[in-house]
Amino acid sequence: MPWTNPYFDATKAHHARDGFRNLEPETRQPGGLKRWRRERKEQQLPRPPAEGYEAFTRRWWQPADFAGTDDAAWWLGHATVLVRRQGLTVITDPVLGQRASPLSFAGPLRRTPTPVEAAALPRIDVVVISHNHYDHLDRASVHAIARQFPAAVFLVPLGLKRWFDRERIGNVRELDWWASTEVNGSVFTFVPARHWSARTLWDRNRSLWGGWVMAQDGYRFWFAGDTGYSDQLAEIGRRAGPIDLAALPIGAYAPRWFMHGQHVDPAEAVRLHKEIGCQRSIAIHWGVFELADDQLDEPPRLLGEALAGEGLGPDDFMLLNIGGRIAL
Repeated sequence: MPWTNPYFDATKAHHARDGFRNLEPETRQPGGLKRWRRERKEQQLPRPPAEGYEAFTRRWWQPADFAGTDDAAWWLGHATVLVRRQGLTVITDPVLGQRASPLSFAGPLRRTPTPVEAAALPRIDVVVISHNHYDHLDRASVHAIARQFPAAVFLVPLGLKRWFDRERIGNVRELDWWASTEVNGSVFTFVPARHWSARTLWDRNRSLWGGWVMAQDGYRFWFAGDTGYSDQLAEIGRRAGPIDLAALPIGAYAPRWFMHGQHVDPAEAVRLHKEIGCQRSIAIHWGVFELADDQLDEPPRLLGEALAGEGLGPDDFMLLNIGGRIAL
């Protein structure tokens, strides 16, 4: 029998009887994945950074330093951000392994080192997961955090708790879009994104995807997760804003004919920054895994061009080193 979504609510447009869906039209065409794989092989994409991987790492990487107790945010590579504010420490999509893959010997390989091993993380109070793709939900990393910090709360999209149940990881709360939960006085709201989910060939869109807004005494941090551009995302600013700090993806966007419905490019990330009304943003989802055809060093260059075109500067939308931090 066909699988039926046990969470289906006919009053919610993003719910379907067989899973979940975006509010925007589907942009992928039949045969698109096969075409993309063929073309990237023929064109030998992605190409290495202009000055090579070692020089790229020297430019954009540093070991993470968590010393002190000041409020701060660290970018730990790809979509992993650690935020410490008022004694609460939150980590987003922790992926600290060598591959974004279910296999140890195949799949996207980390091109820059992890700036911290899981065993060296500071105390984690909350883990937020945007969706179940392997570059955002890493089994070894979440198990390591659950073992080291048994009181940590895992916040996950609707439909993903059953994966954590199978992994025997507790303290899990799953939320639908616009639902909220409180942890130690901070309110976490699961907000929409334009993306999709799958962890196998048989579970496409059976769990939801999205971003998270943490509200803490008037301060709001938005982690966008993975998303394509949509003008409907401006609702995040209206309903969950104003946003003091955002973590916005800028990489894995090429070729646009294939990726635009699921990953923003740097110019679209700047557009979201403006439309949602973010005070400051951190660029994430670049510089670690080669998931698309863009070179590792292209997103920061294009981000700079997009910011200049909008009259914004590097303090508005920040490029941190992998392992770098900013004070909050």
